[in-house]
Amino acid sequence: MFQALINVLVKCKSFSELKQIHALVTTFGLRHDSPISSKLLSLAALSGAGNIDYAHRLFSTLPAPRVFDWNTIIRGYSISKNPNKSFSVFIKMLRAGVFPDYLTYPFLAKASARLLKPELGGAIHGHALKNGFQLDKFINNSLIHMYASCHDIVYARRVFDEMPMKNIVSWNAMLDGYAKCGDMASARQVFDLMPQRDVVSWSCLIDGYVKNGDHKEALAIFEEMLVLGPKANEVTMVSVLCACAHLGALDQGRSMHCYVMDNGLPMTLVLRTSLVDMYAKCGAIEEALDVFRGVSNGKTDVLLWNAIIGGLAIHGLVNESLELFTEMQIAGIVPDEITYLCLLSACAHGGLVKEAWYFFECLGKHGMTPKSEHYACMVDVLARAGQVAEAYQFLCEMPVEPSAPLLGALLNGCLIYGKSDLVEIVGRKLIELDPDHDGRYIGLSNVYAAVKRWKEARTMREAMERRGVKKSAGFSCVEISGTLYSFIAHDETHPNSKQIYEILEFIVIQMKLDVHKDIQEYLSL
Repeated sequence: MFQALINVLVKCKSFSELKQIHALVTTFGLRHDSPISSKLLSLAALSGAGNIDYAHRLFSTLPAPRVFDWNTIIRGYSISKNPNKSFSVFIKMLRAGVFPDYLTYPFLAKASARLLKPELGGAIHGHALKNGFQLDKFINNSLIHMYASCHDIVYARRVFDEMPMKNIVSWNAMLDGYAKCGDMASARQVFDLMPQRDVVSWSCLIDGYVKNGDHKEALAIFEEMLVLGPKANEVTMVSVLCACAHLGALDQGRSMHCYVMDNGLPMTLVLRTSLVDMYAKCGAIEEALDVFRGVSNGKTDVLLWNAIIGGLAIHGLVNESLELFTEMQIAGIVPDEITYLCLLSACAHGGLVKEAWYFFECLGKHGMTPKSEHYACMVDVLARAGQVAEAYQFLCEMPVEPSAPLLGALLNGCLIYGKSDLVEIVGRKLIELDPDHDGRYIGLSNVYAAVKRWKEARTMREAMERRGVKKSAGFSCVEISGTLYSFIAHDETHPNSKQIYEILEFIVIQMKLDVHKDIQEYLSL
């Protein structure tokens, strides 16, 4: 009977099955049997089939819970929607006279990290030291992660430096900590000093560069990894595909897709979503759809649908985007805030004001609160459709403070439809919100210049100089044979600049000839 119940527990797939097994255990008088009760508790607290509150009720029926049982509940709450309860259970554990072990503190550190409360983590750190765990690598590694997650990198480094013996997890935690805090110079320094590196080390560094916007460096590190490092895993590839998507590096993105297939990496939903996102952002819509259609509807999730709906939207394929949303609903996938953001973006590109209002109102109807991005999209829809006054009224009535992207959308509408009365109000508010952005000053200066208000135009330029804001040079990127090249205006740094400008001059001449030919044909009608 004992082994039969253990086998049933191992195969448990749902919460209803779990409750039935619990009933069987109780019926057979085995609920206080340590191996059975511990297995049942772990399943209820930690598995996808479980429920942490149910696990806690089950725990409360145990006559003498062991430290393993206390740790199970603390761990369950640390990964739940309410990590605070980990600390409540810990306090009860201490009051019950149960001594924490080397597993207790890492679960509490995880809860602190998820709550972003370094003061709680610090208290746990002090308690661990008081109880003689200062040399425990498992605890110290979790503390490094906790402090870094709370952006207290100084304390994370202190814990790291005070460890007499470090393992690869310690080094990876410190590397990831610097990357999380945006200090990529220190992250690279840690990486270079590591006595050994695994796939996690390389993935952390690549992801750090991606998260900090240095997508070219992320791809360069990946190329280095192919030569010197271990085989990449699906986590690495998600970061690399994100870099390709931001750079519009389609050829490199295709190479990454081939790498995934050639190396037999598991095509997880996260990886498939990254591929769809990369292809869509690089303009390869058919390839994005091919990857999307490669999985049956029953195995999709909302993130995958959002990637393809948003990808179609940004390329102006409005009808296709809305049709996919209908298909998504038929498949039984519940839309989230990002879904509606993608749909509002589609409406903005297609000038669909009525539909945009419908989707915006759906947010509230389905228990979601519109975020600043939703309001910005709605303003964009109205402004692009020429309803600038309505967009401004909508902005004034919003329950949230206007963001820079939101005001930027309204400003563009004002410029397109010549609403000079609003342009100055919106332009000045943009400078207040984003005083270090060069485009805010230049945009308003150009508006003044367009209506020959030269004094105000000069004043804007002077205000920009006084604040020390420098104009960033605009640039374009082109991908040739898998290599990205950046160009600014009048750029002559490329070794083939002479030939490039000769081709450009030839193209301009051909364009002028075509225009002249069209005019002649029009006049002859």
